[in-house]
Amino acid sequence: MQRKAYVPGTAVLLAALLAGCTGGSGGGDTTTDSKPGDVGATTPAAQPGKYRTLPEACAAVSHDSLDSLLPGIKQITDQEQRDTAYEGEATLTYDTDRRVGCGWKVESTDATDHLLVDFERVVSYDNAISDDARAQDIYATKEAAADLPAPAGSATASATGSASATATGSGSGSGAPTPSSSASTPVTGGGTPSGGTSGTPADLQPRRLDSVGDDAFLDDKLNSASSTTQQRTVTVVFRTSNVIVTVEYAEQPTASAGAPDSKEMQDKARNLAQKLVDRFNG
Repeated sequence: MQRKAYVPGTAVLLAALLAGCTGGSGGGDTTTDSKPGDVGATTPAAQPGKYRTLPEACAAVSHDSLDSLLPGIKQITDQEQRDTAYEGEATLTYDTDRRVGCGWKVESTDATDHLLVDFERVVSYDNAISDDARAQDIYATKEAAADLPAPAGSATASATGSASATATGSGSGSGAPTPSSSASTPVTGGGTPSGGTSGTPADLQPRRLDSVGDDAFLDDKLNSASSTTQQRTVTVVFRTSNVIVTVEYAEQPTASAGAPDSKEMQDKARNLAQKLVDRFNG
């Protein structure tokens, strides 16, 4: 009698398990910056940003740059104290992959100088918005908050000037001169009115910077630190891909020695900003 062929039960079970394994999809690496959404979505996710980490902020500024921005460092005779001054103080942060910063404060015989650098790495968790686009939105908000004056020769500046001239010329018809507000207007290091007024050279007014990163602007403010001294603060904010960097440089004379020089401080802040751009792109 011919015997019937049969498959043992264990073999059937093994075949079923193998079939289930071959029907699944392979796993892939994931990161904490991955954008949400269904795996099977047909719409491709927006591109991630160029930068996935941030540099150590206190080590991002060279000793040569610190010597230029904080001249009091070279006046420190004790080597241990000088080394501590170079180190700076890290800004408190809870996620060093997303935001880091460092600050320095050094006194010299002529002034007290402050320097702060801040790095923010932007991540968009929206599949439709790239990291770069989200960073550009955040940068635009910072620039708008700075309230930069309109560039000379622009339509906005011309309209503002015309409106000001009309208002001054109309008056009350008495022919009396309009009171000047220059007494409360901040001044530059050379004694020229600043704060976006026509007396400030265009290249020293708060403005956009064309050659620093993907987007950049510079702000320059002069405030009364005391009854006899004024503090100038120059801020440069720039974006490179999905990272936004802020450089804040402030100087306050130790005595009534006039306002800190605007051009000198702006040049130093811009030079540091450019070095940081090169560090990211290097």
